[in-house]
Amino acid sequence: MTTDVTDTGIRTIRSGFLGAGFMAHVHTRAARAAGAELAVVASSTPDRAVRAAAELGVRRAAADAADLLTDDVDVVHVCTPNATHAALALQALDAGKHVVCEKPLATSLADAQSLAAAAADRGVVAAVPFVYRYHPMVREARARVAAGEIGALITVDCGYLQDWMLLPEDDDWRATSTDGGPSRAFADIGSHLCDLLEFVSGERIVRLTARARTVYPERGGHTVENEDAVTLLVELSSGAIGTLLVSQMAAGRKNALTLELHGTRSSLRFDQERPEELWIGRRDASQHLFRDPQTAHPGVARFSRVPVGHAQGYQDAFNGFIADVHAAIRGDQPDGLPVFADGVRAAQLTEAVLAAAAGGHWVDVPVLLQ
Repeated sequence: MTTDVTDTGIRTIRSGFLGAGFMAHVHTRAARAAGAELAVVASSTPDRAVRAAAELGVRRAAADAADLLTDDVDVVHVCTPNATHAALALQALDAGKHVVCEKPLATSLADAQSLAAAAADRGVVAAVPFVYRYHPMVREARARVAAGEIGALITVDCGYLQDWMLLPEDDDWRATSTDGGPSRAFADIGSHLCDLLEFVSGERIVRLTARARTVYPERGGHTVENEDAVTLLVELSSGAIGTLLVSQMAAGRKNALTLELHGTRSSLRFDQERPEELWIGRRDASQHLFRDPQTAHPGVARFSRVPVGHAQGYQDAFNGFIADVHAAIRGDQPDGLPVFADGVRAAQLTEAVLAAAAGGHWVDVPVLLQ
């Protein structure tokens, strides 16, 4: 494939987008911020692709995925319903493209592993947007844990709460296993929570048990086939234990992703709805640490994309993720870039959660060889 070269000598990455919903808007904004050419978009129908191209500022509307893949793009963003991810990502890999695939990477562990193997075989960049890693205060928390500042990890208390499926008339394609997959609340947002927990703590969940609940058996005239909420007990590789609550029916909670780690020296708490700060708890005193590149741990300052006092949020985190994808395409190795192996991990945890919830027992979650 060919790429344009700017006056600075940095090539312009050409991006294609599969899907035209909310996440396509997020992806195109991030790609534009990273300096990409928004080359082509395909959607569920050719007419919708034409509308999406106009709305998103993309140069060309493709008739379908096959048409998009004939375009000379560097990277394909898969922003379609969950059940289509595996097939579309594999088509893009087979066409020699780099791939950014929305999570879940696949609705089964076997498919996710196949995709990760295909990406490795082809030697391309293949990333999954676990973008909460890109909040500067998440990186600050991770650096402090790695430096031993909280001591040995004892317990964790985490949650991811939303309310967009609270009412019986609330409906979405994600509520059917045909489009959404066998898990909804956990695969959709619990996967983010577990990724953040493992990323910040530097540990793996090695055992878990879970309970899941589907509140309304029907929505929009169809049977609900996956869970509204799930709660987990987990054990980490150090022996630390913890609780995780995931729900899409928590009234008033819009995107309450929280991570709290308790160590033998201090505790840390990150709240995604207050992304500019990190709570540090100690026996004698506690404090709120605010984002400041000048006082951040080494390597953290690069995640501050605007000056101190100008709040960063979700889109800034997504922009940082796509910037790292582009850096990887150019040959760099950005620290903490979430790749298909992390998508495999999420699929593994999803299957473990479903098995534990169905069987009412503890499930071991071994670390898979990548």
